Amino acid sequence: MPTALITGASAGLGAEFARQLARRRADLVLVARSEERLADIAADLRSEYGVAVELIVADLSREDDVERVAARVADSSDPIDLLVNNAGFGLPLQFADNDIDDEVRHLRVHVEASMRLMHAALQVMRGRGGRIINVSSVAGFISRSTYSACKSWLIGFSRWANAEYARDRVTVTAVCPGFTHTSFHERMGMPPGEEGVPRFLWLDARDVVREGLRDAALGRAVSVPSLRYTLLAALGRVLPASLTSGVARRGRV
Repeated sequence: MPTALITGASAGLGAEFARQLARRRADLVLVARSEERLADIAADLRSEYGVAVELIVADLSREDDVERVAARVADSSDPIDLLVNNAGFGLPLQFADNDIDDEVRHLRVHVEASMRLMHAALQVMRGRGGRIINVSSVAGFISRSTYSACKSWLIGFSRWANAEYARDRVTVTAVCPGFTHTSFHERMGMPPGEEGVPRFLWLDARDVVREGLRDAALGRAVSVPSLRYTLLAALGRVLPASLTSGVARRGRV
């Protein structure tokens, strides 16, 4: 059985990745801060799909916890075939008003932890083969405070790594959803429907994960689920930052 390691697996897209991969009979290593929620998800997946599920309770803003997860990723005796860098959280868009320590944690989780885990995965995957999925966002194509900057880094680095390590049979895909129905918004204090975002722009987490896994299997460097967000992402590349930053002040992606 292939084995997938998923960060931020206790809710939202991470939990959906776990469900869809378990349905495909992949064994799982689930990483998140909440031991109780991880245990509940693991019990459900073991019962319904009969897969092996290993749990790692870790806060990826902490260097020692990242090192523990990286050590598991780099374990060649029980190799990881698919790494899903999904852990993340949002902050208010007004950078100057935010606590700088929160901003540093935000950067560590989205960028540094993903980079370290990718580095660990490549030590095992090169030559053997494997897939890496970095959960980014269409926010990475527009100007939107530090969240946009972090997601843009994931997109750019995934494009390069996918081309660079194709010769080693490793694919790297940045999955870039738009507004998606998950618990992310609720944790930010903004239940879906209260962000001023039109209903037609909302995506279903099941569709996002299904398309992301498909594009990763096809070796694509970037996956933008749905035609409407593919078009919006293309517009974001050519419109001036002064325009996109104004539009991006509403909602969360």
